[in-house]
Amino acid sequence: MAFDIEMIKAVYARMPERVAAARQVLGRPLTLSEKILYTHLWENPLEREYLRGKDYVDFAPDRVAMQDATAQMALLQFMQAGRPQVAVPSTVHCDHLIQAKVGAKEDLLNAVQQSKEVFDFLSSVSNKYGVGFWKPGAGIIHQVVLENYAFPGGMMIGTDSHTPNAGGLGMVAIGVGGADACDVMAGLAWELKQPKLIGVKLTGKLSGWASAKDVILWVAGQLTVKGGTGAIVEYFGEGAESLSATGKATICNMGAEIGATTSIFAYDPKMSEYLRGTSRADVAELADDVAEYLRSDEEVYADPAKYYDQLLELNLDTLEPHINGPFTPDLAWPLSKFAQAVKENNWPAELEVGLIGSCTNSSYEDISRAASVAQQAVDKKLKAKAEYTITPGSELVRFTIERDGFIGIFDTMGAVVMANACGPCIGQWARHTQDPTRKNSIITSFNRNFKSRNDGNPNTHAFVASPEIVTAFAIAGDLTFNPMTDTLVNEEGQAVKFDEPQGLQLPPRGFAVEDAGYQAPAEDGSTVQVIVSPTSDRLQLLEPFTPWEGTDITGLKLLIKAKGKCTTDHISMAGPWLKFRGHLDNISNNLLIGATNFFNDKANEVKSQLTGEVGTVPGVQRGYKAAGIGSIVVGDENYGEGSSREHAAMEPRHLGVRAILVKSFARIHETNLKKQGMLALTFADPADYDKILEDDTIDIVGLTEFAPDKQLTIVLNHADGSTETFPVNHTYNAAQIEWFKAGGALNIIRRGVGA
Repeated sequence: MAFDIEMIKAVYARMPERVAAARQVLGRPLTLSEKILYTHLWENPLEREYLRGKDYVDFAPDRVAMQDATAQMALLQFMQAGRPQVAVPSTVHCDHLIQAKVGAKEDLLNAVQQSKEVFDFLSSVSNKYGVGFWKPGAGIIHQVVLENYAFPGGMMIGTDSHTPNAGGLGMVAIGVGGADACDVMAGLAWELKQPKLIGVKLTGKLSGWASAKDVILWVAGQLTVKGGTGAIVEYFGEGAESLSATGKATICNMGAEIGATTSIFAYDPKMSEYLRGTSRADVAELADDVAEYLRSDEEVYADPAKYYDQLLELNLDTLEPHINGPFTPDLAWPLSKFAQAVKENNWPAELEVGLIGSCTNSSYEDISRAASVAQQAVDKKLKAKAEYTITPGSELVRFTIERDGFIGIFDTMGAVVMANACGPCIGQWARHTQDPTRKNSIITSFNRNFKSRNDGNPNTHAFVASPEIVTAFAIAGDLTFNPMTDTLVNEEGQAVKFDEPQGLQLPPRGFAVEDAGYQAPAEDGSTVQVIVSPTSDRLQLLEPFTPWEGTDITGLKLLIKAKGKCTTDHISMAGPWLKFRGHLDNISNNLLIGATNFFNDKANEVKSQLTGEVGTVPGVQRGYKAAGIGSIVVGDENYGEGSSREHAAMEPRHLGVRAILVKSFARIHETNLKKQGMLALTFADPADYDKILEDDTIDIVGLTEFAPDKQLTIVLNHADGSTETFPVNHTYNAAQIEWFKAGGALNIIRRGVGA
């Protein structure tokens, strides 16, 4: 459970030399991100190549973190790699497979019983290969990492898109697919395309109802869901230093919603306080000694426009609370304009459920501010008109807030405390409703609000706000209510108004916990047996994917031409499908069932070119696979945005899809496709998307000369006998082309160790 203090010392020991070398070669000051990236280059000689603009670069992360839904596939892949132990400190966190239904105790018992096979597998495979295991109920991966493992100046990869949460403690933390995690655990370098840098200068100080959550809600509105793609977002300025470490983490966490590679804050006294408050004073002391390397150079702060590719500025003194949504996390509304937006857009004004917590907003500070609003409801004799739930981020937080009386306040208000898990945020929510298809509104303090995400109902209008705003809205039961200006009528018929929320960044009596839920691995795992039943419908050992046949790929059938937003939730839904995350064939039955078919505007209805009949996407694709026919998926902009789930790449690969051709990709998904030996292609001219017809047979030409920066050619063979040809782009480098040729990156790892 303990962090590796010697590893942290080693990072800090090499940091001055690496930073000095970088300054010398570049001949200029460095940003914080650059300092950390250069410190973690895989090999020192590579440094000069990177500094001179090499596109893809190899890094050596300090640790790996995996949540249970993605850890299954990551560790199944690692088992194929032939290694006896993980090469870097790694952990598994059981947070995704617990459905929120009744309350914490009963839901946790049900989850442990229903997913016993999976938890036993994860426990045993972790025990065997030297991986730390956080049991069900221990907490959400990002909160647990922040409390135990994150450190300023470090580099971590995690199999969850919200891994950047650790940027709240000054760490470069990046969400990846399980294949990337497998590489690093196997002792190999981790590859990243050199990111751009976006600077966000914060001045002033938050007050009143405004919170750290409102900073990222505002930024999302400025940059949109793809505005941060391929970039690291750095926050700085006196406004940044006024924020708590957990507030910083909230902002970094939700950077995933703008597509950012990661987000980060510089080391400051607030981080030092949090490290000391979570029993890591020795880390704080080490960080204090190298503090100048855990911040951008002063010249950068003095003239930021000179050093960042894009610069935003925000005065926290003027920041209003924001509510973002519905259906996308970048539709940003200041509180003062939200009621009008609700009315003008005819969104359901009646609020049915308010939900706080999640990996984004479940810190002690968040809960204390929400509790101060809940206490006012009790004191002012207001009854919550909407359902209200709390999802603590960790057992450490849950135990402490119970000790300090906050859970008692929520109980009095009529709230339900859920298990320390992801729950409703990822669709693991058995919502209490008589009509699961009714048009309705909910508001959460979560991070993501795509259509159908929380409860599976495409008519649920999900809005995102801070915990204190969510709490006030839940009490009012009305989305047109403004807690800063409006009054409510209490049980005695009196008009009462909320006071500003109050909160504490850290518990005055310190954190406390009886059982954090950690299991250390065996010192020698050679005798530990990992058992996967061949008849299991939850777990399935993997077989290597087949290598490229060495020719152009011809005769591909169009599986689906996806229209509009196509996130990883559309490609591989969560919710009830989470139980199949360790069984590739079973989970492949959800392939693209949420994507909208361009030709009929319907989800999960596509035409089979074999039968001429309309069927489900996975059903039609299984027909092509059985006939030995490859296929291609065509998509729109920012294809694969959202979660890091590599199942969205493995499922089409498993079922015989050979290529994904889109207008643009989200970063993690594009990498996941490459790792699995898929072709990830983009239109050279986005207008060529319109040329693709429902009955097309498609050829990909130029693969025998596949090379970096060299276009491939698409040939459309239309049903009327005519053809059309156009070029397509790719971002494969030489190493990634070898992944494609070998049938996947894992095949190269196996080859390297003779497995």
